[in-house]
Amino acid sequence: MKDSPLEAVIGLEVHVQLDTGRKLFCADSTAFGAPPNTAVCPVCLGLPGALPVLDPGAVDLALRAALALDCTIHPISIFARKNYFYPDLPKGYQISQFERPLATRGAVELDGGRRVRIRRVHMEEDAGKSLHDRFASATAIDLNRTGTPLIEIVSEPDLRSPGEARSYLQLLKRLMEYLEVSDCNMEEGSLRVDANVSLRKKGSERLEASTEVKNLNSFSAVEKALGVEIGRQTRIRAEGRAVTRQTLLWDAAGGDVRVMRDKEDSQDYRYFPDPDLPPLVLSAARVASLRAGLGELPRAKRERFRRQYELPAYDADVLTSSRGLADYYEAIVACGRQPKTVSNWVMGPVLETVKRGIADLSSPGLAPGRLAELLVLVDKGTLSATAAKTVLAGMARSGDPPGAIVLREGLTQVREDQVLDRWVTEAVAAHPEAVTRYRAGETRLFGFLMGQVMRASGRKADPRRVRQLLRAALDADAD
Repeated sequence: MKDSPLEAVIGLEVHVQLDTGRKLFCADSTAFGAPPNTAVCPVCLGLPGALPVLDPGAVDLALRAALALDCTIHPISIFARKNYFYPDLPKGYQISQFERPLATRGAVELDGGRRVRIRRVHMEEDAGKSLHDRFASATAIDLNRTGTPLIEIVSEPDLRSPGEARSYLQLLKRLMEYLEVSDCNMEEGSLRVDANVSLRKKGSERLEASTEVKNLNSFSAVEKALGVEIGRQTRIRAEGRAVTRQTLLWDAAGGDVRVMRDKEDSQDYRYFPDPDLPPLVLSAARVASLRAGLGELPRAKRERFRRQYELPAYDADVLTSSRGLADYYEAIVACGRQPKTVSNWVMGPVLETVKRGIADLSSPGLAPGRLAELLVLVDKGTLSATAAKTVLAGMARSGDPPGAIVLREGLTQVREDQVLDRWVTEAVAAHPEAVTRYRAGETRLFGFLMGQVMRASGRKADPRRVRQLLRAALDADAD
């Protein structure tokens, strides 16, 4: 839309599942993948006489999120009934917050420095799930998600492009994960997005009629759906027609949006305070305690890592993606290891080991002190980098210290020139054609010959010294 007289006006409603392991008003599990309709009880099904009881753990997580978003926390908030009919809503209403939410007036700063205002953060329960693909002629209902604790983070219409919306969501997801508010697993529905979009003339402050694209569950879906809807509204405006306020669904397979219904207004939901739930009253001491417990937030930590440890922006981004990873990195550096070396090892072999499920960062074999010991062996030349990765894998599996694995596996790096010279001589003699071509100018073959020496040594040879001896042997014979 660079050459268009119109600009997009985008606001996002982000639903984040609170990672409590239980539902908002009852003790049923929220574990993903349970057989349909097994994690339910009279409370979340809304059966007569069943009274909801608010989970204080969910309140604390919601407050952590709101505080990190720099919101104003309201000492009294009220749960309301949001009335609408849908097959997967067993009570006929959803318990949410409306006129008096948990928090308002926050902000998020994008990497480019632009601020996106947060209108409100409120708590609510989730509905169930309609399954349209299980049976040929019917829709099935799974009520396991009914009552799952959510916060809804509603932005002001401050975003101006699909790409900017994606950046905002990535930042928000990262923050929620860092705070351990939610795992934000979009495939499992822990983070979902409703996107509101309209067009207006550039320079205007007027808000035009908007549409809402519902239940987007990936960053790419948000970006693509917004792009398609902006294009659709642009065509409507070009034809001289007015955009109708509608709720839309994103068809990922077809790459298009389709109309679901006319867009509701707040009065359509007939909100009123839930008579079974008292107002949520928050003490100043509780809010202050949670605020103090936030600690250093990701943006500040990222900037400190770049400044204090002189790390590239990419390294700092990865290492501060979770509180646990950041603490792990700093614990290794505190053992006296060089920050960039530690960064390379943590982002590379360590995270690869974790990704493969061999161990996690809390495993004894990957303890910060153990990794620091391993890096000392590399720095001293006792181990080559390749052998050190083998030792790391052994540490992860057995929990043994690196020194014990080195002795057991015979991985000590060979540095004696007499032994290294023998391997170099054998490699040169075994590949005369490669040697001749190297001396004729095909210098890339040096890597091949280097590899032959290392292979002959069982990867135990000191590669730096081998490189010197091999080059000397090739150049000396050439003379």
